[in-house]
Amino acid sequence: MIIHSMQKSVKIMSCVMALALLWLSAGPLASVSAAEAGATVRVNGENAKLSDSIITQKNRMYVPAARIATMLGAEISWDSNNEELTIDTAYNDEIVFGNGVPVVYFNDNRYKMDAVPFMEDGRMYVPLRQLADVLHADLTWDTDSNTAKLTDVDRAAVTDEYGLAEISKEYGISAATLLKRNGLNSKDQVKPGTKLKVVIPSFLDNPASSYSQSDLTLLAKISQIEAGRDSYEGQLAIANVILNRVKDSRFPDSIHDVIYSGKQFPPAHNGLLDKSKPNASALRAAKDALNGRNNVYDAVYFYNPNVTRGSFWSSLEVVARIGGHNFAR
Repeated sequence: MIIHSMQKSVKIMSCVMALALLWLSAGPLASVSAAEAGATVRVNGENAKLSDSIITQKNRMYVPAARIATMLGAEISWDSNNEELTIDTAYNDEIVFGNGVPVVYFNDNRYKMDAVPFMEDGRMYVPLRQLADVLHADLTWDTDSNTAKLTDVDRAAVTDEYGLAEISKEYGISAATLLKRNGLNSKDQVKPGTKLKVVIPSFLDNPASSYSQSDLTLLAKISQIEAGRDSYEGQLAIANVILNRVKDSRFPDSIHDVIYSGKQFPPAHNGLLDKSKPNASALRAAKDALNGRNNVYDAVYFYNPNVTRGSFWSSLEVVARIGGHNFAR
């Protein structure tokens, strides 16, 4: 009995240590349930009661975003058509996370995260660290209790004696970053009574590449035509072939020129593209592709294997098969 208890204790302690290492270290790892190691999340001292809903993936602890957000006073809404979770925080920030999309919308600006939200069992999972940042909370890890602790951080109140310079020094944040975080353009806007947010999301210095409305519309049009009756996944793949070409030195460097050059896209030359009106699915696929969701990495060609044959096509490496198309490089 004593030996059995000691072995059990060693196993539990090993799980605890492994989870902490998974969360803090670097390098690709498989998905595991953090709950298997007894991990918990506490928000302002209250157990989040996530049960088996904590997931550790690629060294990140992911949690159901909606549950944590509401515990920190945020309001949430879910767009099932676009698979987007919108969070309106207690401090008047608006955040939009998309399923499988690395770009986050933060107060109408676009930033690229270094980890991607995903859906699991009908819930949007977001890295706990980045979720804490956008909710203006401090995140610490208690190794003794195997617990992630989130604590709401009060905004810094400006007074005559405690201004931007003093706040910048106390929190170790540059004045420029504080202004940017609070949507201010000048230090002259920081007056007594102003309350400054002092938790800075890590993605704030990584703005996403911009795109125009015409690029979005054109990409949606060609994706709808070329994917035919394929699913959203097929439309997303077409959009990404075009974007992969834009990044490839062998092809033109703009969406318009990729589509209108060469023979890969006949609708661009026979009038069908100009007449096309993209549906909601194609618009979502184009937007998600422009925001970094890619289901055919490195593919710069696509073809219907039942129609298109020849030595060139057979020489390509197929990276995915979606609907009626092969996607290749």
